[in-house]
Amino acid sequence: MRSTTEYLAAGANRHPSIADWDTSSLLAYGADRNIALWRPQNPHSRGVLSLLAGHTGTVNAVKFVPETQGLLLSGSVDKTLRIWSKDLSTEQYSCIQTLSDHSSSINCIGVSSQPSRIFASGSADATVKIWSFDDQNEATLQQTITVTPKLFPLALALSPLAGAPKSYVLAVAGTKDIIQLYVLDSQQGSQFKLQATLAGHEGWIRSLEFTQERSNPNSDLILSSASQDKYIRLWRIHQGKELPAAAASADPSLGAFLPGKSLSNKAHRFQAQSLDFSATFEALLLGHEDWIYSTKWKAMGDRLQLLSSSADNSLSIWEPDASTGVWVTVTRLGEISAEKGSTTATGSTGGFWTGLWSPSGETVVSLGRTGSWRLWSHDLEQDRWIQGVGVSGHTLPVMGIAWSKEGDYLLSTSTDQTTRLHAKWRRDDQVSWHEMARPQIHGYDLNCIDSLGSSEFVSGADEKLLRVFSEPKAVANLLQKLCGFGGSQIDSMPDAANMPVLGLSNKAIEAIADDEELPAPSHQDRDAIDPASVVHKSTLNLSHPPLEDHLSRHTLWPEIEKLYGHGYEISTLAASRDGSLVATACKASSIDHAVIRIFETKEWHEVKPPLMAHSLTVTRLRFSADDHFLLSVGRDRQWAVFQRVGEGKAEYKLLQQNLKGHSRMILDCAWAPGETRAFATAGREKTVKIWARDGDAGFECRTTITEEAPVTAIDFGDALMSDGKAYLAVGTESGRLRIYTVDIKDDFAVKEIEISYASTYPFPSKPITQLAWKPSKEGDSEAEMELAIASEDSSLRIYSFDDPSVS
Repeated sequence: MRSTTEYLAAGANRHPSIADWDTSSLLAYGADRNIALWRPQNPHSRGVLSLLAGHTGTVNAVKFVPETQGLLLSGSVDKTLRIWSKDLSTEQYSCIQTLSDHSSSINCIGVSSQPSRIFASGSADATVKIWSFDDQNEATLQQTITVTPKLFPLALALSPLAGAPKSYVLAVAGTKDIIQLYVLDSQQGSQFKLQATLAGHEGWIRSLEFTQERSNPNSDLILSSASQDKYIRLWRIHQGKELPAAAASADPSLGAFLPGKSLSNKAHRFQAQSLDFSATFEALLLGHEDWIYSTKWKAMGDRLQLLSSSADNSLSIWEPDASTGVWVTVTRLGEISAEKGSTTATGSTGGFWTGLWSPSGETVVSLGRTGSWRLWSHDLEQDRWIQGVGVSGHTLPVMGIAWSKEGDYLLSTSTDQTTRLHAKWRRDDQVSWHEMARPQIHGYDLNCIDSLGSSEFVSGADEKLLRVFSEPKAVANLLQKLCGFGGSQIDSMPDAANMPVLGLSNKAIEAIADDEELPAPSHQDRDAIDPASVVHKSTLNLSHPPLEDHLSRHTLWPEIEKLYGHGYEISTLAASRDGSLVATACKASSIDHAVIRIFETKEWHEVKPPLMAHSLTVTRLRFSADDHFLLSVGRDRQWAVFQRVGEGKAEYKLLQQNLKGHSRMILDCAWAPGETRAFATAGREKTVKIWARDGDAGFECRTTITEEAPVTAIDFGDALMSDGKAYLAVGTESGRLRIYTVDIKDDFAVKEIEISYASTYPFPSKPITQLAWKPSKEGDSEAEMELAIASEDSSLRIYSFDDPSVS
């Protein structure tokens, strides 16, 4: 069976060194413990191409090595550096070396912008290590620098010295307000020695980068440093005994920017290859209102531009004024928020963690607090920056997924406290998956979700109650326009939704006309609307998937109901196939709380009494295809089947329970398709058991599948193949996915299917939390099956498989 990757979604980690953009137009960024590869300028908007797995801790730093045809370096909390190499024939990356010399988390990597065989890594063990490549691109440790005074390096910059190309300068900064310059003099051996300490900043320094002032190889080096003191400083490394003009003149007016402070322009002198060099302060860049996380140079001929990203939600592009030489902001992108630091649930305040230039300099991207990438491209004709479609994804474990009843879209929910809606953007002859809405932005970790129909869903979180949401008109119109589905009851829907400043409940609101004035917000009104999240009628009239600003503000769904009753955090829920019932359970350590509550969805009343069978947390609930049975499994190692009392009634009673279904806790269950009453259970003791009944007899174990790791997720495809077999997907704690055929109609024989994956790293790097086959539509003749995979590594994957039985 062949597999095709339809969709990969993973949010980026928050770290200034988390991403790098290669000259081949490939962008790599750390996503949990994986590395995501993305081509931002791909006209087909395919999103993330691949997720590279290998690290066992969160990735902090990613860097491409220039002029090496795709050599990639990554550093992680797991104390290792990994070197990845691209296979030029398949374009796939694989790890070729792991370096484990650091004794703590690696925070930054320094590579030279010009071709060089050395690179540096900085770690929380307060050391910087220098490495060199041999001809086979294998790295060996050359030197360990113990940084004194002791600081944790957060930023490194490495460059050949102008005029002395065989010698290098390394800038190191981090959890102090100084920058240290280490110089490797090729005439004095292969060791870096401390030659200068640059003072002036008043906060931690988060980013350093060198560039040459002009295209002439002997021109001065300029170093940019970005700090938490809200300033950027530029430093000049000049070759020659005489000082550069700016440092020699020592203009006292330079200090006028900062009351009570004078800017030091002390010259730090050193030698390399018998040449004299000086390092001096060059310029102070003022304009950001919060911490500055990163700076990136762009050199176009002799014209320099600097891109900075800040916690004030802005990206700034700086260049020197032609007449005065003073550095000024020529473009500002992002959200220049009035309420700085007000991390409202609906806003994406929290700042930009990094900004990058494309190799051509025509596009910039930035990473925000929500893990999503924003993208702007420069339009030469209009001479302005236009925002385009970026990529987004969860930033913490994805705990629950659910397809809509028709399979048009996929909902995912996560401990990052968001629920996201993913669907296919269809245009001309192109199709690509995107996040189309963010229906729920919450204050609690979200654990489970299920669809109640084409335009409603219910979710459960760590807050003892369930919330039910209904689709607003703004999102329904968007899905109809871009994805080609829905549209039957749009007129009866509310316009949009909005979250009150002090609440967790999304309120339905009317969209306002573009020229309509807003009432002034009152501080006494608890339900006051955040002005930033008011929806104008034209806001979601888009010709492309919503951008991050839209997603986090204007695609909320109004909440229509809360379901109470449980005493602890919600652990699982299931909606009946016809959407008329919701079954729920909560975390429990006693029989009193390990009950299953059923709510009917017409009046939203609880059906009493609650169902009792378990003594510990119920981990999964599933209704059978005709809603005649309800299956529950739990941490108490048992499963229970409840039977509906009478047709069309909401009452269930216990039919059978197996107190020793597995020898360890049962983590998931699934009903087999077809008329045969059969289901599967997944246990921590690394087995999947298939249970079936004959006639009115009880359910008995017919087959056991053994895996190499605890089984955390299973799901049956909802349609039988022509030969009476069903597909069963099995996911484990190690992240492995296997697909089996189960002979439902005959002897329950199980056979594993061999799958050829297009990717080198097709599996999640942490436990799979849930699997969901896309519902098959009646009369749909397509032989392709789609499987959604949620994982603790914060990734959401959708793979399609060709069905060999149909070909």
